[in-house]
Amino acid sequence: MNFRNFQVPFAIDERYKKKVAYFSMEFAVHQPLKIYSGGLGFLAGSHMRSAYELRQNLIGIGILWKYGYYDQARNQDQTLQVGWMEKIYSFLEDTGIKFQILVHDHPVWVKALYLNPETFKTAPMFLLTTDLPENDYVSQTITHRLYDANVSTKIAQFILLGVGGAKLIDELNYNPDLYHLNEAHGISSAFYLLNKFKSVDMVRKHLVFTTHTPEEAGNEKHDIYLCHKMSYFCGLTLDEVRRVTGTEDDQFNHSLAALRFARLSNGVSALHGDVSRRMWGKYNNICPIISITNAQNWKYWADKQLYTAMENKDNDKFDDRKQYLKKRAFEIVADQTGKLFDPNVLTIVWARRFAGYKRADLLTWERERFDALMRNTKYPVQIIWAGKPYPVDYPAISQFNNLVQISKEYDNMAVVIGYELTLSKRMKQAADVWLNNPRVPREASGTSGMTAAMNGAVNFSTNDGWIPEFINHANNGFVVPMADYENMTVHDQDDYDLNHIYDILEKQIMPLYYEGKDTWRDIVKNGMRDVRFQFDSNRMAHEYYELLYK
Repeated sequence: MNFRNFQVPFAIDERYKKKVAYFSMEFAVHQPLKIYSGGLGFLAGSHMRSAYELRQNLIGIGILWKYGYYDQARNQDQTLQVGWMEKIYSFLEDTGIKFQILVHDHPVWVKALYLNPETFKTAPMFLLTTDLPENDYVSQTITHRLYDANVSTKIAQFILLGVGGAKLIDELNYNPDLYHLNEAHGISSAFYLLNKFKSVDMVRKHLVFTTHTPEEAGNEKHDIYLCHKMSYFCGLTLDEVRRVTGTEDDQFNHSLAALRFARLSNGVSALHGDVSRRMWGKYNNICPIISITNAQNWKYWADKQLYTAMENKDNDKFDDRKQYLKKRAFEIVADQTGKLFDPNVLTIVWARRFAGYKRADLLTWERERFDALMRNTKYPVQIIWAGKPYPVDYPAISQFNNLVQISKEYDNMAVVIGYELTLSKRMKQAADVWLNNPRVPREASGTSGMTAAMNGAVNFSTNDGWIPEFINHANNGFVVPMADYENMTVHDQDDYDLNHIYDILEKQIMPLYYEGKDTWRDIVKNGMRDVRFQFDSNRMAHEYYELLYK
């Protein structure tokens, strides 16, 4: 295949003929391609699948991480061990395209590999690597680990995605109408495009931006002198950089620069759109921020047999299928932990990226109440935790390890490792209740509950991210009622949420599961129905064309 005049290799739907290049630091398209860490990747992967299903004129630009994010293993005492194993991908094609970019005033060779749309049913994707014999060892390490902890390496990764991605597009002669940045990691592309188009207005015309971070502290900032030294700004002087980005201090804020270079931006839920407009509203010259709520690809994630049984109104088949899904998932739990879970018992699952604000171990913060929950004989429960902390986020790793230690006291509590696409789907199938308890309003979207509902799990969440657009309490899920969080201390907020979670669990969810089977089944089905179209990424990919690209 000739990659020098690249066209999307399938017939394009007329509605989506505008050419788009979509940049993302991570993509979770399928288990064998381990180039993702969490929600951002799951979202980008579903987007690529929907772009394929809808026949959109869009390509994905990412990075081929040699060691992935990391491999989650265990120490002798079951606690978390971080491992790095080289990944081999025979299904990626060498495009034959090789070019150089400058990092630290030093030429670095970049090679592009291609993921054919037919391999995993995605938009065509190009993945960049610097792990080449032509490069010195330090340059090779740029594409070794996703979100490398070393600051200089991380900046180099941002340069590779942005500048390298934009340069690859020129090598492909793709000439997109729009460059779409999924998060601000690739904003160095704007400086490359500024050199190309010679005008900020022309860059703005071609750039759109999706922001995923609902708090200022969470947006990446780096020392502007370090960025300059590392060739981040494509030859611009620091005075020029300050002028075009409006940077007044010594911190280069990637998201703020993206909001100033883009013609339009979007938050990833209605609530996040509001939070983002408030958060960035005090800065001048930023583009309008709309909202397009994240979604997940139904075709990839949903259990079709559950949906068929629901459509055929066959309750026996429906219950039987959910029972089977739980049983099959419990084999993984037994294999990893030696604990045999019972498919007839109410199963609560908390599984996603471990990060402080997500409060993975919230239920255990009141040990007496937790102990009573775990030893309840009238309404027994089983709880599973899974997820990957960032490998140098020591508080999150402590949280994980603390849960492992607590689990040694209970036969009905398990912590499993290897939370990637396959385990994620199994955990959603294992769950009767998908527990999600971030501190409001710190979760931009939090899409894991969408795919849980697609597999017959009932969402139980604090009212954050996409949840306000979805949950109708006790009808299709359960939600902690909103409080005046803005005027609460963090401690008060945690107390309020914890008490409400226990109250709803003990007084509503547990009795209903055991004593109101038909009502419980209706809640499960309502969730499955409500998530089916509104939160399928085909709706989202369509809205990107309608709202962000037009």
